[in-house]
Amino acid sequence: MTEQRASWITTAIFTFTAIGGLIADPLRGLAAFVAVLLFIGGAALMATTIVLAAGRSRTANIGIGGLFFLAESAPRSVQVRLLGSFAVQVVVGIATAAARPYTGAALGVLAPTAGLGFCGLWASRHGTFPERAQR
Repeated sequence: MTEQRASWITTAIFTFTAIGGLIADPLRGLAAFVAVLLFIGGAALMATTIVLAAGRSRTANIGIGGLFFLAESAPRSVQVRLLGSFAVQVVVGIATAAARPYTGAALGVLAPTAGLGFCGLWASRHGTFPERAQR
C-alpha cells in the first residue's frame, strides 16, 4: 500500500470516528482510541522517516521542509494528495476538539501526526533532494 493511499484511509477512519464521536455517545471512546492510535502510529512513522533519511543524508542534502512538508522534494500531485490528507486531519482534529474541548474529542488534535508521518515516509523513500556538496 502506498503512503498516499494509507494516508487517505487513515484520514477517512479518523474523520468517521471523530464526527461519529460527536454525534453518538457510544462512539466517543472509539474516537479517542483512534486519535491516540494515529498519534502513536504517526510517531513511529516519523522515527522511521528519520532513520531512512539519515541513511540518505550521506549523499543528499535533506532539509526538514523537504522531508516532512515535501517542499521541492515531491511532484505537485504527491504534495496535493499527502498534504491534503494532512490538512483534512488537522481541520477535523481542531474542529472536533473545539466542539467538545474538555472530553476525549480533544485528543483529535494528536491524530495529524499520522498524516505528517506519511509525508515524511514518502519523502524519505522517494523524495528528490539536492546532492550533498563534496569536500
